[in-house]
Amino acid sequence: MTTSTGTYTPKPGAAPLGRMIAAQAALEAKMLLRNGEQLLLTVIIPTLLLVLFSTVDIVDTGAGEAVDFLAPGILALAVLSTAFTGQAIATGFERRYGVLKRLAASPLPRWGLMTAKTVAVLVTEVLQIVLLTVIAFALGWSPQGNPFTVLLLLILGTAAFSGLGLLMAGTLKAEATLAAANLVFLLLLVGGGVIVPPDKFPDAAQTVLGLLPISALSDGLRDVLQHGASMPWGDLGVLAVWGVVGIAAAGKFFRWE
Repeated sequence: MTTSTGTYTPKPGAAPLGRMIAAQAALEAKMLLRNGEQLLLTVIIPTLLLVLFSTVDIVDTGAGEAVDFLAPGILALAVLSTAFTGQAIATGFERRYGVLKRLAASPLPRWGLMTAKTVAVLVTEVLQIVLLTVIAFALGWSPQGNPFTVLLLLILGTAAFSGLGLLMAGTLKAEATLAAANLVFLLLLVGGGVIVPPDKFPDAAQTVLGLLPISALSDGLRDVLQHGASMPWGDLGVLAVWGVVGIAAAGKFFRWE
């Protein structure tokens, strides 16, 4: 009786591109959600601000329930904290420690790595928005408007902040990125119409602040969710411009080492 041994030829090679991007996106999302500082920035601070300013009369938010004014701004803040601040800091330190350099040498193309990072940001934002929405409803929030318009604003806002965050992470040193990203977060929290109504600022300041992506996102969300606007074209245009400029600049000037 004879036995034959099969011949097995190894087939080395990279996994399918979609699978590589999905695996990297899952890893990026896990790292974001396991980082205590990131959770403080992306979940705890927005939640505390929403609850505090909705239940304590600290800022005059105009007629109606305070939560109706605050909830759209806090949603905009959640996008800022994840797509810009959190991503800039994490990517900046990955670049400093050589992680990006090593990943760039893997079968996953560089654009695939950036796509995975974007998917991880979107997953984190979905979790943020669900949590903040549940809390806002518990506080008496009564949203209006078209959900599609809200989704479009959030996507454009994510694109704008992601481009700017990657631009900062890819051009500055990690320590400088850490300081600058947190400073920008605080400045936009105060002056971006998130908590303080834009009409509380001088007219000249309102004009300048209205061109910022955080102002466009918070104002656009507020117009839709609080006032039932159909399509805030001006705010969408501002976010689109910031998105195109930020992503293009990040693609041109980002340094992997």
